[in-house]
Amino acid sequence: MKLESLRVELRPRSPWEAVELGTALVRRNARAIWIPWLLVTVPVFAVANVAALAAGRLWIAWLAMWWLKPVFDRIPLFVLSRAVFGETPGTRQTLAAQRGWGWRAMRGHLLWRRFSLVRALVLPVDLLEGADGARLRERRRVLGDAVRGHGILLTLVCLLFVVALSLSMLSLSLMFVPTEFLSESLRATWSLLFVQPPPWAQVALHAVAWIATSVIEPFYIGAGFGLYLNRRTRIEAWDVEIALRRLRARLASATGAMLLAACALLVLPPPSQAAMQRDRGVQDAGVPRQARVDASAGDDGGQDSLADVFGDALVEDPAFEASVEQAYRDPLLRPKRKQSHWRARDSKRAQPPQALPFPWLAKAVAFIGEFGLWLLLAGLLAVLAATARRWLPWLRGGLSRREVPTPVELADAPLPDVLPEDIAAAVRRLWNEGRRRRALALLYRASVEAMAARAAVTLVPGATESECLRASRRMPDPQDRDAFARVVRVWQYAAYARRMPAQGEFDGLVDTLAQRFGWAS
Repeated sequence: MKLESLRVELRPRSPWEAVELGTALVRRNARAIWIPWLLVTVPVFAVANVAALAAGRLWIAWLAMWWLKPVFDRIPLFVLSRAVFGETPGTRQTLAAQRGWGWRAMRGHLLWRRFSLVRALVLPVDLLEGADGARLRERRRVLGDAVRGHGILLTLVCLLFVVALSLSMLSLSLMFVPTEFLSESLRATWSLLFVQPPPWAQVALHAVAWIATSVIEPFYIGAGFGLYLNRRTRIEAWDVEIALRRLRARLASATGAMLLAACALLVLPPPSQAAMQRDRGVQDAGVPRQARVDASAGDDGGQDSLADVFGDALVEDPAFEASVEQAYRDPLLRPKRKQSHWRARDSKRAQPPQALPFPWLAKAVAFIGEFGLWLLLAGLLAVLAATARRWLPWLRGGLSRREVPTPVELADAPLPDVLPEDIAAAVRRLWNEGRRRRALALLYRASVEAMAARAAVTLVPGATESECLRASRRMPDPQDRDAFARVVRVWQYAAYARRMPAQGEFDGLVDTLAQRFGWAS
């Protein structure tokens, strides 16, 4: 990428400044964008509406033109991505590029990402970077997550502009209707376009909507392209890279002069001390003493004026003074701005016009403004009443008294400190009596003590199952480790999930542990 050929000033901007940059690029390259746009979209619009009229389903034409907008959006993006580097493509070049450029990314934008609200932000990533798979998803996340909210707001704002422009074009004809016939004309227009519209009226309404879309859509894509440029400038420091490249170019151009100066210093002999003193004497003789004193005083003070630095000839030069004033007027040097505006002398509020063209609309707006909150409250109460069957039982259950916890059963009582001599027999007796959880607790505790003795470790009081498993790794025999892991797993299922082992599994576990740990059978 040739960053040094960029035709825009790259610097970190706020997201809305980046949006303004994108729209400015669209205005600058309007001819290169809208001519290919019209040459592509107008034939597609005509074919879609003719086919929909033949099928008797005009809504198909609306759906087709809306669904194909990502395909049409490639036109402004192609022009802007080249124009920003000073290579604005011509109409023929733009049309030729649409045959093969960016079709691989269109599959996602026409299917699962068609309803995305950040299409203008994601489309440059998909079409301009050439990444694929996981790399493409990562680029979308890095570039888009920080400004995703701005991208959604941009989509909503552009949609409102399309609606406003469409309504403005529909209302344009009513400006030429006399006031006394306005109400009848409004009723006739509403009936013609929305109640029982003939086919030609439906096509005309579709044409109005698509004209508004054609005006706003390039600005939408341009604003997303501006956000994309700003994100890459912030992340990849393009502005710093451009400055370093320009510095390298200046240093490269000055390399020859520096080499010649170095060669001259090496070849020419150094001046003698006598010549240096003679030249200094000549210079001192040509300057009055008072001038030398003033110059030295200025050097000591460190507050030289422009006259001391540049001399009277430069200071009195009008061109030089104009250059200095222009430099001080630079907003980067003095970021100050003076604004003035007109304000009426009479502070009273202006009276509204006596006659309004749409009095019913003014009354409706006033009614909503006055009673809107009450209507909203009434609607909320209606929703609560309609859904009372769902939330009222839950509310009653939350306010009910909590049940008193059941006392601890004898089976869950703590085990004695001293284990029985015949552990296997004691465990089987508890199991046969129906106290299965207590039997497994006794089996687990005896296994822990046997493991601690075999592994020569000291467990802290209240050691968890995972700590006991880690300690069991010190047992030298792997079969002992497997048997201990088995009894821990059975105990966890019984203690936390209340899943007791089957009779055969229990008998096999007791036999294995009695054999491995030397318990009496």
